[in-house]
Order: sequence, then structure tokens, then C-alpha cells
Amino acid sequence: MRRQVLNALLLTIVVVAFAVWIDLFPKSFQSVFKRDVSTRLGLDLQGGSQIFLKPREGETPSAENMEIAAGVIERRVNGLGVSEAVVQLAGRDNIIVELPGLKNAAEASAALEGAGNLEFIDPRGEYLVDGTPVCTTETPRYPAEPVSSQTSIGPDGAPITATNTLSPTNELPVTAPERTCDNPYVTIAKGSELNTSQVSLTTDQTGQPAVRFVFTGESASGIAAFTSQNIGRPMSIVVDNKVISSPQINGSLPGEGIITFGNTSRSQQESESRVLLNQLKYGALPITLVQDSNRTISATLGNDSIRASQIAGAIGLAVVMIFMVLFYGVPGVIANIALLIYTAIAFAVYKLVPVTLTLPGIAGFILSIGLAVDANVLIFARIKEELQRGRSLDRAVEDGFEHAWPSIRDSNASTLITSFILYFLGNSFGVSIIQGFALTLALGIIVSLFSAITVSRMLLRLMIDLGVSNPRWFGVKLDESPATSPEQA
Repeated sequence: MRRQVLNALLLTIVVVAFAVWIDLFPKSFQSVFKRDVSTRLGLDLQGGSQIFLKPREGETPSAENMEIAAGVIERRVNGLGVSEAVVQLAGRDNIIVELPGLKNAAEASAALEGAGNLEFIDPRGEYLVDGTPVCTTETPRYPAEPVSSQTSIGPDGAPITATNTLSPTNELPVTAPERTCDNPYVTIAKGSELNTSQVSLTTDQTGQPAVRFVFTGESASGIAAFTSQNIGRPMSIVVDNKVISSPQINGSLPGEGIITFGNTSRSQQESESRVLLNQLKYGALPITLVQDSNRTISATLGNDSIRASQIAGAIGLAVVMIFMVLFYGVPGVIANIALLIYTAIAFAVYKLVPVTLTLPGIAGFILSIGLAVDANVLIFARIKEELQRGRSLDRAVEDGFEHAWPSIRDSNASTLITSFILYFLGNSFGVSIIQGFALTLALGIIVSLFSAITVSRMLLRLMIDLGVSNPRWFGVKLDESPATSPEQA
């Protein structure tokens, strides 16, 4: 057996074994490599939530800031543990977040909205009520927010929050516009100097949920100086220009501490701590995002469509395999083996990337199977031509691959270009189903080149080394042999 055949055979065995491990035993693979390779299904197959985010009214972010914001949102979503989530820009100033499998997106919405800008401020000796909108020297403006029609507005333009009265009726909300102020609270520490790697969930001395923080640079020294000089007085913690806590200073803080969440229920404290953790740990947004809409989507296709797709794929694969055997003989059997190897490798690649499978994505995968056969058809047709010209089997195989390669290269390159165009158009317009189709098709084409060029060629060479040389086995009849000799041909 030729050395190059042996090397290709060993490579194929290793790759196929690895792919089968991922396809059939994903939990075992995950336990060894600590990587989740379970099959990921899109919104159309398992349902979930879809959230549309847009910049706060009055903000006109640049394209670069929108891309940065999308990256921050993606990190926050990953922090929620939704591994199949899709975050993508739609148009110039919209971000679509798809959360497959998540039926209640209330907590996710809270974690995604806002800029996540943390500040510690000097409240001038006042215990500011949680939720009070404030402006600071770092961000000298009040946030735009709904306020009751009975809410009083202070002399500096900020709404006055009542602490000991209840509104007798539920008034329709009106929106208070964003306002600047002339007397902002002094910022002691700013979020840009927060050490995000040190932000974590913890508990306070009473066992209540809390978030640990660590500041660096001037903010760390600013907190240390302020707390040492104001023991017994309050210091307010602000996120996105809203007070979330005004704890009393009991001692000097060396640039680090914990944030607690008031006298609410434990479940609410846990929810608020997770939201704050995601906002702080995964970075502050360059802009403030607000929720445009939020909807729960049921599985529009589900198991019935998956089964129908599997049946259609199996029938199509069986018909193609029968055709290859009847028309090409032994090379058709080899093509079928290469096709099965291709299917196993492609599905493993989809799990590793990972690719979230939608029904159009499954269609792209099935289509790529047909394209994988196309390469073998070109190769085997060329081999038959060479045999009919009187070439030896060994020479016919080598010439067949060599002469068929330009056609295979050009046809697959054009399909890859189309796939890339579809993918980027889907990304630009927020159409994830187009992206799924384009991605599975492109990956399938790349894997098909390996199966057609490497696997099929290796199996044909192996067959020749084992002594197979009868042209009839390659679909060539003896009476088709030319009258001229190979040298004359």
C-alpha cells in the first residue's frame, strides 16, 4: 500500500471517529473537552423570546457604537446562560435579540436595557430613595422616563419621589423628557474604572444576595478618601442615572465592597443582583438602549417539521446512493461511503461551531449533500472517459481527479460566494433564517470538498492497491474500449 494512501486512510479514520463521537456521544465529549456540543435549535423549532432594542430617544449613535453595543449585549446574554441566543444588528439603529427556549424574557429585558454605567456619588448627606433619577458630574443629565401625571417636578427639573404617600388612582403615564441640570451630584467613582473581572455574586453579613465590586485608579482612591471622611453618612450607588442603593458608610472602603438591594423579598433581591451583575460584569454600553418590543414566540414548526425534514433527507439520500451505484458501479459505492462520512463530519462541525439550526438551515444542509455528490459525479464521469480512451485504471483515476478539479473548484467557489452574500445580507437586515441557510450551506460545501477530493480519492487508490482493475466495475463495457492503443490516444 502506498504511503500517501496509508496517511490519508489514517487521517480519515481519526476525523470520522472524532465526528461520530460528537454526533452520537455529545455528553461524553463535553465531559472530556468541557464544550457543549448539543444540537442547537432556533426559534422556529423550539420557540423562545425575541427582544427589539433601540437607542434612547434623542441619541443618534454611530455605526461603530452600535457594533460595540451589540457585542456588549451578546456578552450580557451569554451571562444569562442562553447559549443558543442570537444577537444581530438590524438596519442602522436596531438590535434584535433572539433567545430560543426562554419563555419569560422579563429578567433578560432588564439585563439588556440601559447602559450599565455604574457611579458612586456624594448624596450631600441625604439617603436618596431607590429609583430616584439623578444627574452627576460624570453624566450631567436626567434619564427620560415615564412619570405619573401627579408627580411633582422639582425646581431643577427632576421629578420629586414621594416616600410616605400612595397615589389614589392609577394615572396614565406621561414621558418626562431628558433634562440637563445645573447642580449635579459629585461623582466619587465611575464605571469606566470598574474592574469587571472582579465583579461577582456574593452575600452580605446577613446572607442576603449582593454584588461584589472592585474599582481601580482614581476611583479606588476616591472611594477610600470619601468613605474615610464621611463615616456615619450615606453614599449613593447609581446605575444609568438612577439610585439603586444609599448605604450608610460604616468604615473606610479600599476601592472595593458589595452592593445590596434593600428590604425586598429574597427572590426579588436575587433577580436584581443577577441583572446588575450582567450589566456591570459584561461591560457598559456606549449608548443607552431601551426596549422597543418584547414578544414570546411559540415553536412555529416544531417536532413535526423536524421529522418531515429528516424523512425527506433520508429519502433523498437513499435515492442518490442507489443512482450512484447503478450508474457508476464500484465508484458509486465509494461515493456513497464518502457521502456518509461527509454527513457525519458536517453535522459534527455544525455542533462545534456552533450553528443554531432553523428549518432553512436544515434545508441548506440537505442541499449541500446534493452538492457533495455533484463533485463525485464530475470525477467519476471523467474517470470513465479516461478508461474508454484506453488508460490504465491507476492513470485514469489520477487524470480524472486532475481534470475534474477546475470544474469542482469553480462551481463550489461560486456557491460559496453566494452563501457569503446571503449571510451578510441576512445580518444587515436582521433575517436570521437566511443566515442559517447560508451558514449551513457554506460549511457543507467546505466539508464536501474534503470528502470528495480526499476521502473518495483515498478509497479509489486503496481499491487499486488491493488489486481491483476490471473496467466493468467502473461502469465501462469492454466493447467501449477504443481501437487505438493508449499511446496513440
